[in-house]
Amino acid sequence: MAHYYDGNPTTPENRKLISYRVNGIDFEFVSDTSVFSRHQTDFGTDLMLKSVIEDMKQHKDRITDRAFLDLGCGIGTVGIVIKKCFMKMDVTGVDVNSRAVGLASENAGYNGVKVDFEVSDVLEAIPEDKMFDYVATNPPVRAGKKTVFAFYDQSYAHMSPGGIFYCVLQRKQGAPSTAAKLEELFGNCETLDIAGGYRVMKSVKDNV
Repeated sequence: MAHYYDGNPTTPENRKLISYRVNGIDFEFVSDTSVFSRHQTDFGTDLMLKSVIEDMKQHKDRITDRAFLDLGCGIGTVGIVIKKCFMKMDVTGVDVNSRAVGLASENAGYNGVKVDFEVSDVLEAIPEDKMFDYVATNPPVRAGKKTVFAFYDQSYAHMSPGGIFYCVLQRKQGAPSTAAKLEELFGNCETLDIAGGYRVMKSVKDNV
């Protein structure tokens, strides 16, 4: 059975166009088989994006030339939206799914933004010295807890001091254990929003 976290999907293609609106901006994304939430922007990602955008607006003084990572980017929704909302950000997106990354690159051009999307197993393809000021992820819970926690550990290793980490999970899919892990890793974990069984969390590296 094909999964959205497979590296090289072989299922027949069946492309479709997804419409999405957030922060007063209309987006359209090309989707396909064997990618995450292929029929629409999922509730968790939508909730996280709204929370992240509002939170980042509070840090307007530090947006210019900052680096943002869309971890587990899928078809590129988070990275593209963030770039469109904060055009001075340097945005990167990574995903293990080569089909999803190809669509993400296509969608960036389709929505008129420049985002660097790359195929990567978590952050293996990212140079050790490349650091990010913001990381956002809707982690692949179906890939298992080991993979999800690798998202957190590797993000932390690639974050600048004062960097901000955002994630969203359902309570029934591990939000409490994620909160405990982030508290252990970062020394802090704040809940930005809770809705529909989902929880948006925020942690700050070194809490500066």
